[in-house]
Amino acid sequence: MQIEAARALVDHTPLSPAAEIELRSRARVRAAHFSTFIEGNRLTLEEARVVIADERAEISGRERDVSEVRNYWNALLRVEDRARKKKPITEELIKRLHALVENGPRAKPTPYRDGQNAIKNSVTGALIYLPPEAKDVPDLMAALVAWANEAEKSGLPVPLIAGIVHYQFVTIHPYYDGNGRTARLLATFILHKGGYGLGGFFSLEEHYARDLQSYYRALTTHPHHNYYFGRSEADLTPWLEYFISTLTDVFETVRQKAQKCAENGTPTEAQCLAPPGSQSKGCTGPICQKGDHHSPRGSRSAGPVRAHGQKPSKGLGGRWMAAGFKSLTPCQSLQFIGKISAIHWQLIGNAPGRKEERTVITPKTP
Repeated sequence: MQIEAARALVDHTPLSPAAEIELRSRARVRAAHFSTFIEGNRLTLEEARVVIADERAEISGRERDVSEVRNYWNALLRVEDRARKKKPITEELIKRLHALVENGPRAKPTPYRDGQNAIKNSVTGALIYLPPEAKDVPDLMAALVAWANEAEKSGLPVPLIAGIVHYQFVTIHPYYDGNGRTARLLATFILHKGGYGLGGFFSLEEHYARDLQSYYRALTTHPHHNYYFGRSEADLTPWLEYFISTLTDVFETVRQKAQKCAENGTPTEAQCLAPPGSQSKGCTGPICQKGDHHSPRGSRSAGPVRAHGQKPSKGLGGRWMAAGFKSLTPCQSLQFIGKISAIHWQLIGNAPGRKEERTVITPKTP
């Protein structure tokens, strides 16, 4: 009920088309930054903003990081477009999203892995999770897609569908790499398509990046690391409670900001954009401390950003004000900007201190 009440308020907040374009763009940048940051990307939020805005911008020594951010941005645009068109969830959609994430817009749909993968602690080498064998992946993915479409037809609440699909996708782990980013995009697609996208004005990824350990604990629904030894039949109640309560907190934050604006006036733009609890000077994201950004893939400093002008990237264009549409008021701005800080989900590994590897381990079967 809290989610539905906050959703109704946000969806009926009147805003000019120009404001929608700007704030949606800001949210997408944060989504691309934090989703790739979770996986170890070393770009700062400002660097991510630059390389998205200018397709010719380069950062010396960070070519892979730049590519990851841009790929996620383009994949997010694809997700939003397919959600608007009410496209069904298909294996083809999943394979195309993964191809976008890993290899860019021109890549062909990615086939599922043909060997065993494993998630290990990058420091100790300890095995964290062993997904199902490659031979079982096609059937498991087909079953996941069929269930998601049937659940949608049956009227199961959209947030529950998104939570269950996310869990099962990372449990199957159908690719060697990029599972987390693809899972986040797939869950976002389900929420947007089902009317829970809040106009695309928030970054789900940012919320999970603030507290990765809580996210990982919620996903660990069974103590055994082997898929065949319990995880395939685990009780999902704790994960779904975490997922729904997180979504509730995000929607409530938006509602509270709108009420505060109506009662107390308008803070500055910097205060509007700052995530709840962010106090550090010069910090462009909730992960950093004392103004610094972590570099999970290494401590070497990045080279200078070389931006050759501010050429807008694809997808930044949009509608302009309709006739007679006034600019948004300061209070409306806060109501809208309040949507930027929010949530998302990620896979079991590939965070700082974790790594995913292709291995030759053969899991034992019951």
